[in-house]
Amino acid sequence: MGFGQGFGKTIVFGEHFVVYGLPAIASAITSSTTAEVKRSKDGKYKLIDNRPETPGYKKQKQSQQEESIKLIFKFLGIDPAKTPVEITLGGDLVAASGVGASAASCAAIARALNEEFSLGLDDEKINEAAFEGEKGYHGTPSGIDNTAAVYGGLIKFTKGQKGTQMEKIKIEPIEIVLGNTGLTSDTTAVVGDVKKEKEKNQGEFEKIFKEYLRISEQALSAFRENDIGKIGKLMNENHKLLQKIGVSCKELEELVEIARENGAIGAKLTGTGRGGLMIALTPEKTLQEKVAKAIEKTGKTAFRTRIG
Repeated sequence: MGFGQGFGKTIVFGEHFVVYGLPAIASAITSSTTAEVKRSKDGKYKLIDNRPETPGYKKQKQSQQEESIKLIFKFLGIDPAKTPVEITLGGDLVAASGVGASAASCAAIARALNEEFSLGLDDEKINEAAFEGEKGYHGTPSGIDNTAAVYGGLIKFTKGQKGTQMEKIKIEPIEIVLGNTGLTSDTTAVVGDVKKEKEKNQGEFEKIFKEYLRISEQALSAFRENDIGKIGKLMNENHKLLQKIGVSCKELEELVEIARENGAIGAKLTGTGRGGLMIALTPEKTLQEKVAKAIEKTGKTAFRTRIG
């Protein structure tokens, strides 16, 4: 039997902007998806998805998941018709929009298949396989989610014409809260809408991109200097830019406001937007618990985890 694991992730800076070649800062979180692969006893391919989820997430993503696994099989040169397998997904990462659930499962499945079929792949090739799987969910993924899922840690990620660049940033782990709107986002649709808006308002988007580049550069310095106050301030500024490009929503705004009112150093949407998750910077467990409980009082789910 082959076993694999993929970390969940949160984007601290740069969702959507990373698609256009600007740097993003993302981090793996402590929760992960696991995959077990074994040869099928009845000669048929089977997927058993035991991941916890935002209600309706797995059903909504089912066709994308099927396409994703086909792409991973193809990349790895495995024909499930000739060598049928049973894949079981589990772990403690809640399948939800904004937490890199699809990338975590792709990384876990690629690792488990690598082990079961003795392919001898290193992390770079596992990451390539996970990226192929992400295409089933997102069409043209940025690559940031699967990179965080495979390598872990805090990562500066840039996608350019000459390929992707990744730099690991060493920090002491910082407590965060992820607030869940309970809404599942369609990444392909939202990214497409942003692209259309950019084409209509080139001048405005150039200003937004320039402002984001400043934010990302200052955020990188703040992480290296462990300036948590500055990181939080810049997260708030990043959120304003995401509002401007039209990817926030009423539910996300409510969670951001609750987090800030209860002491979060910074708070913003994370991931696709228009649903999914909000990230709040809450160093130390007392503050983390205060913000998480305030979110839970509204009936929403809050995840307590760490970045770095």
